[in-house]
Amino acid sequence: MQLLVELAAATMLVAITCAVHLMGIAALMLLLRLHRRRRPADARLIWEGLAIVGAATGLFVLHGIEIRLYAGFYLFVGALPSLEAALYFSTASYTTVGYGDVVLAPGWRVLGAIESANGIILLGYGDWQVYRQRLEQAEATTAPRKAPPRSWPSMAMLMTPDRSQRMPLMAP
Repeated sequence: MQLLVELAAATMLVAITCAVHLMGIAALMLLLRLHRRRRPADARLIWEGLAIVGAATGLFVLHGIEIRLYAGFYLFVGALPSLEAALYFSTASYTTVGYGDVVLAPGWRVLGAIESANGIILLGYGDWQVYRQRLEQAEATTAPRKAPPRSWPSMAMLMTPDRSQRMPLMAP
């Protein structure tokens, strides 16, 4: 019975942390898109640096919130004795360091393992989203503008007997 309670709690915490993370990532992506506006060339490096620092800070805050949610739950159910132990254990588990010097009370250990899986997924997902956004932004600002592709002639135009109506296959 305790295992079912633990799995239900784990499901609830994973759902909450994923929702917090997705809302936070959406806000970060919005801020990075707003940052995309053209800046003067002499200040572009400073603005790009500020965007990277801002994104990293935002990710750090998001993960801190998620770690604190788990730590608060451990305190609430009495799985750990103090706030310091709960934050320490939650941070070590979420980041998959897992020192092992602080352990959860029996009956809550599976939750600690699920926190580790949740943490590594959210750590990777957040980094990937910010990297993808920055890459798209860099490609949009550095890629040369291409002319629209020339439309290909239809088979009907190629088969017309009147050469004056044919579309040339190569540009002159």
